[in-house]
Amino acid sequence: MKPKPHINPEKVEQLNKALTLINNNPIIGVVNMQNLPARQLQIMKEQLRDKVTLFMTKRRLLRIAFQKSDKKGLDALEDYLQGMPALLVTKDNPFTLYKAIKKNKSPAPAKAGQVATKDIIVKAGPTPFAPGPIIGELGSIGLKAGIDGGKVAIKEDKVVCKEGEVISEELASILTRLDINPMEIGLDLLGVYENGTLYPKKLLDIDEEEFLDDLKRAGANALALAMETGIPTTETTQALLVKAARESMALASSQDILTKDTVGTMLAKAQSQANILKKE
Repeated sequence: MKPKPHINPEKVEQLNKALTLINNNPIIGVVNMQNLPARQLQIMKEQLRDKVTLFMTKRRLLRIAFQKSDKKGLDALEDYLQGMPALLVTKDNPFTLYKAIKKNKSPAPAKAGQVATKDIIVKAGPTPFAPGPIIGELGSIGLKAGIDGGKVAIKEDKVVCKEGEVISEELASILTRLDINPMEIGLDLLGVYENGTLYPKKLLDIDEEEFLDDLKRAGANALALAMETGIPTTETTQALLVKAARESMALASSQDILTKDTVGTMLAKAQSQANILKKE
């Protein structure tokens, strides 16, 4: 008789807790808590206390919880279990949630061995360095440098580390010396599930000003198209009527068509022509 496999009651309890959180909340997210200092984590938990619940457990247990849940398509979140993953649940809108988490992040210097969470760009411009070996050091990470006003200057913008790449010790050192802090301290929300739809980080990270500008531009283009093609809408009807009246008036005047609206113009035109004839 085969012995029964040992079941760790603590792991069963953690799995059940994860499933309860998942089943009782409409918004399920995965965050990466790697490189997040304990003090910063406590601060963020306090700031988000009334909005979200964070639950940390082993990656394998989270994967099992996603598979066991009745929420359709939730297992797609498995692809976002990266770094030091944790479960995040809330009743907030995913975009509102991402905005709140992003707002509570703070810039931090890069460290060797870290993975870039976005493209790291060094902008062209002056540096505080005097001419010397630093020019070669900058060149070793792909930066074109020269002398300008007695100081080393970077000649053009350069992506020195792409998103997902590991930051080298040499690059981390130069970025620190350039006072560039490309990393962020805070919860890294990688993906969010809501009602069968999965929102990756890039989709959630919306520039609100740019989004509003795009909406305004789209509205203006739609209005111009409706006016050009003569499509009557709540916004175009009055303008189209004014345009039609103006064009019909111009047509009637050019063709000498007598109406109550053109009679004054036609009489003035006739008087002008008569005056010319008298002079001749």
